[in-house]
Amino acid sequence: MARWIAGLDGCRGAWAGVLLDLDDPGRHRAGLFASVAELLDGPEAPESAGIDVPIGLPDRVIGGGRAADRAARACLGPSGRASVFPVPPRAAVYADGYEEAKALSRAASEPPFAPSIQCWNILAYVREVDRLLRARPELRARLHEVHPEIAFRRLNGDRPLRARKKGPTRAEGLAERRALLVAAGLPETLATSPPPRGVGADDHHDAMAALVVARDIRLGRAVPLPDPPERDAHGLPVVIWAPAARPC
Repeated sequence: MARWIAGLDGCRGAWAGVLLDLDDPGRHRAGLFASVAELLDGPEAPESAGIDVPIGLPDRVIGGGRAADRAARACLGPSGRASVFPVPPRAAVYADGYEEAKALSRAASEPPFAPSIQCWNILAYVREVDRLLRARPELRARLHEVHPEIAFRRLNGDRPLRARKKGPTRAEGLAERRALLVAAGLPETLATSPPPRGVGADDHHDAMAALVVARDIRLGRAVPLPDPPERDAHGLPVVIWAPAARPC
């Protein structure tokens, strides 16, 4: 019987997704999905899916925010902690516009802070996942928050990567990530595959990093940040999952 796992990364208003059969790794596919539910309810019905989006929202943000975000920044160190953006309070996530979101965030945070415009632009992904998991609690055991940069750092022996996935070192950075995915056990045919139409190469690689974490969660060897995980006021888990470390 097939045991499918999946990885998801937000991409241009949709989701870059990859799926793999644990019992037959030669069976895999990648695509652009209109919604998270489309992938989870698809023919593969993955048992475990990693997704690069915050799950579990604070009603009030204190200090450095969610314990999961503080743990993630500590894991990434000075060179990577900026990639973990502070998750705004729940009311701000559901604001009708950016100015309202800033006001609601400042009112429910100590010290007061407002989300950046970059953060605001991805909150549609956060709302989609939050609504889905609140409406369908049974999916909470299948959908797990991950952070691709943490995943790649762990796969790199807990060391920073040499090159970035964007900018002047893009080609080197993507090649480095592909090599780490293969070393982590993904089929080379998947790890080196071109991104599906409409999916950026960096999003494709990040979805595969999420897939690696989903696999390690399914096999019981992933690492929770923090440990033990927390839960928000609606019972959603507040934890970023990292893959099992690879030796240097």
